[in-house]
Amino acid sequence: MNKTDAVPARHPDGVPVRVAEDIIAAGAFVSAKGWTPATAGNLSARVDGGAMAITASGVDKGSLRSPDVLLFDLAAGKVLGGLAASAETALHVERYTADAAVGAVVHVHARNATVLSMVDASHEIRLEGYELLKALDGIRTHETGVAVPVFANTQDMDALARDVRARLADAGPRFGYLLAGHGLYAWGRTMADALRHTEALEFLLGCELERRKVMR
Repeated sequence: MNKTDAVPARHPDGVPVRVAEDIIAAGAFVSAKGWTPATAGNLSARVDGGAMAITASGVDKGSLRSPDVLLFDLAAGKVLGGLAASAETALHVERYTADAAVGAVVHVHARNATVLSMVDASHEIRLEGYELLKALDGIRTHETGVAVPVFANTQDMDALARDVRARLADAGPRFGYLLAGHGLYAWGRTMADALRHTEALEFLLGCELERRKVMR
């Protein structure tokens, strides 16, 4: 067997080592930014067409260890292991099953996103004219606009996942959405893309929040 034929190394719970390392590093990144206070937020990455890896419930994202990254069977709808996954797992599953291009999902309770989701809990927030829009995949000019949908928060994650799927279907490019009073979901083809989209959207939402203050 040559290197190209080698089976990727996996942890005992079945999560590929590389995927677990990506999630652990992402957790350290979002924690250092102050976006996941206490044990808030959750992160996931696609393993293959039938599975994702996701953070366990109630774990500090800045102190993740390999056992905190769980393998989740998308078809069976369950964790393949003993720990409980995030209560918001259904929202991650929705992205992977709705869009085969999605390779990672990041959910944070970043301040700007959380505040603006409460200030403007309307259908969506429109970001237009900002140079940093070009940090989002496929955006090549500031002369464009990106919609960030806002969803009412609820404890019924299955119902919320259905609402997200319905509103994002055939809606054009979308990089993230807000849950009112809850924070930001963002995604991308890779974990690096998802983190870049998270950082860009949090900055842009902060700009929009400040712009609205000075325009009063």
